[in-house]
Amino acid sequence: MSDAVPEPSQEVAVDPEHDPAAPAPLHVVRTPTGDPEVDARLERLGDADHLATDGHMEVYEDVHRGLRDALTALDARPGPPEPSPSYDQRAPSPSYGTRS
Repeated sequence: MSDAVPEPSQEVAVDPEHDPAAPAPLHVVRTPTGDPEVDARLERLGDADHLATDGHMEVYEDVHRGLRDALTALDARPGPPEPSPSYDQRAPSPSYGTRS
């Protein structure tokens, strides 16, 4: 007869709904910038939360392209008008350019 106590089972119950290898949201807070176009691009980053890692690149490239286009559009917008000169530029003063 053996006095050995059987060891408890080492089996771990696995929840069939939980897959540790499945994509998991990072819940990164995205602070609005106030620019609707930029904010929409930043929200697009949330799409990566539901994709496997190999799908992140497509989202990141799309967001990068959109942000780059938004910055390029800033350069294309007309700036403020140039200030008008406050002095008369018709002729230089007579003493201009002479040495004494």
